[in-house]
Amino acid sequence: MPDTVATRPEGLAAARPAGLALRCTRVLLSPWSRLSLLVALLAAGGAMVLLLQPQRLLADGWLPQMSGAAAVVLFGAAYGLCTVAFVPRPLLNLAAGALFGSQLGTLAALGGTVLGAAVAFGLGRVLGQEALRPLVRGRWLKAADGQLSRHGFRAMLAARLFPGVPFWAANYCAAISRMRWAPFLLATAIGSVPNTAAYVVAGARASTPTSPAFLIAMGFIALTGLAGAVLAWCKRHRLRG
Repeated sequence: MPDTVATRPEGLAAARPAGLALRCTRVLLSPWSRLSLLVALLAAGGAMVLLLQPQRLLADGWLPQMSGAAAVVLFGAAYGLCTVAFVPRPLLNLAAGALFGSQLGTLAALGGTVLGAAVAFGLGRVLGQEALRPLVRGRWLKAADGQLSRHGFRAMLAARLFPGVPFWAANYCAAISRMRWAPFLLATAIGSVPNTAAYVVAGARASTPTSPAFLIAMGFIALTGLAGAVLAWCKRHRLRG
């Protein structure tokens, strides 16, 4: 019987590299390899934040050669990337108000908020969901996953309206759940408006801390913080019951 291509020496030599390439591809695309890539990306982003120190914008101001719409767009893009790298949003919102005033600052901050949420959600969904979903165990994790998976818009809207859950944590928890893109982004865009606007106004009026606008903004921030604490306590009490 004549030799087939697979049994010939040259056929075996060609099959070995192909098989090795297939195994390497499977390893690189495995859930834990993708999760490792996500961790590496987030660590690199955090290191860049520590090196570049974006909080210096509050003291040094924006780039002198940037102004107008271009400055607002660039700040919004930088805002979004900074939130992915765990920079606190209140700090960025204050910077937006100090640099651009109440109206443009709110626009830039909201655009950056939605952008950062979308990037974090996409990274978590593509690189982390498959590896982390089997680890969602325990009453608290299952309860949070159930709320995000079944009542995604309502749960995310509450998380955005009432401070307490860190922005980045809500993004990645939603990504690991079965929540869909549209409810996530819509709830983020709507729910982030009140607190974002309050922080931006506070940043814009920080030079006049006795002005009515500054006092109202700070009062709203304190009120939503208290409401968030009460809501978290009620949820915890219900889960224990």
